[in-house]
Amino acid sequence: MERDIYDEDHEAFRGLVKEFLARYATNEAREGWDAAGEIDRDTMRAAGEAGLIGLSVPEEYGGAGMLQDYRFRAVVNEETIAVGAGSLAGAFGIQDDLAVPYIVHMGTDEQKQKWLPGMATGEILGALAMTEPGAGSDLRGIKTTAKKTDGGYIVNGAKTFISSGKTADMVVTFVKTGDGNRPEAFSLLILESGMEGFDHGKTLSKMGFHGHDTAELSFTDVFVPEENLIGGKEGLGFVQLMMNLPLERLSIGVAAAAAAQAGFDWTVEYTKEREAFGERVIDFQNTRFQLADIAATLDALWAYIDRALLIYKDGALSAEEAAKVKFWTTEREWEILDTCVQLHGGYGYIMEYPIARAFLDARVHRIYGGSNEIMRDIVSRKIAGKR
Repeated sequence: MERDIYDEDHEAFRGLVKEFLARYATNEAREGWDAAGEIDRDTMRAAGEAGLIGLSVPEEYGGAGMLQDYRFRAVVNEETIAVGAGSLAGAFGIQDDLAVPYIVHMGTDEQKQKWLPGMATGEILGALAMTEPGAGSDLRGIKTTAKKTDGGYIVNGAKTFISSGKTADMVVTFVKTGDGNRPEAFSLLILESGMEGFDHGKTLSKMGFHGHDTAELSFTDVFVPEENLIGGKEGLGFVQLMMNLPLERLSIGVAAAAAAQAGFDWTVEYTKEREAFGERVIDFQNTRFQLADIAATLDALWAYIDRALLIYKDGALSAEEAAKVKFWTTEREWEILDTCVQLHGGYGYIMEYPIARAFLDARVHRIYGGSNEIMRDIVSRKIAGKR
C-alpha cells in the first residue's frame, strides 16, 4: 500500500538525508563505527550541519523548530536504517528523542540557551540515564540520590545500559531528591562530562548495535549546580519522564517498522539472485508465500505507525497507545527479521550481510524503552480500569 502521510517538504528532506548517508554512512564508515564501538564526532557534527539532528530544537536556538511533527525524524530513521546504518540511527535517536526533548519541553530558559545550540549542531552530545543495575523498568526502585547542598546537589549512585553514555557531554539523569518512592521524590539533573566524581565507566559489549556505545555510569560525591535541575524545581522528574515516554516508544516503533521493511527488501533482492537446485530461491512456493505474509504484515505495520505519527503530531498520543505501538511493532519486527534470516540460509548468519546485523540489533527493541512485558501491563491495566 502507498503511504500518504508525507508531503513535499518531507520528501525534499528525504533527499537531503539520502545525500548525507551516501557520503557518511558508507561500508567503510560502518565498519569503523563497529570497530571503535561508537559513532565518531565528525559524523555527528556533519549531521548537525546537514540538519539531520536537532529537529525539534526551536529556530532561535539553531534548530529546525519541528516540535511536534515527528514525521521528519521518521524520515531520518527510515533512510538510515534502510542503508544498514542501525548504529547511526540509534545515535541520532538518543540525541533527538531522549536528550533534546527534556531541554526543549521542560528546561529553563537558561538551560535552553546553554545546551540547545550545541545539541542542534552536534557539538554537544546528550544521553538519558534512568536504568540502574538493580532497577531496570522499575523506575521507582532507583538508588541514585541527589542530596541538597549549598548551591546544588551531591549525587551518588550508578546507572547502566546507558546508550551514548560513553560519548555524551551531558546526561539527563533520573535521581532521588526525596524520601520514599512517591513520584514527588524524583528529579532530573543534568550531569556534565568532566564533573569530579562522574565516571563514564566501561563500554558494554553488546549483542547488537556494535557501532553505538552503551556504558555504565557511576557517581561518587558529584557536585551538580542547582541550575542543572531540569525545570528548576525538585520533584518533577517522574512526571517529566512520563511526558516523554510516548515519544521514546513511538521512536522505537518507527525504527522497528523501518528495520522490518529493510530486512524484507534485502531478502527479496537476495532470493531473486540466489539459486538452489537449479532455481532461484524466490521461485519456490514456500519462499513466495512467506514473503507474501511479510508484505501484508508490513502494510499493517506502516498503517499503524503512520496513524500514530499523526496522533502524536496532534499532541494526543497517550501512554497506553504508545505502549501498544511499541510492543506490537517490535514483536512483528522480530518475527519478520527471523523469517528473513531463514530465507537467507547460511548467509543470514554471516555478519557481512546486513540482515544478520539487523537481526541482532532488533533484539533490544523488545527490551529497552520499557520491556514489552511492561508495555502489556500498561495496556492491560487501562483495559481493566486499574491505575
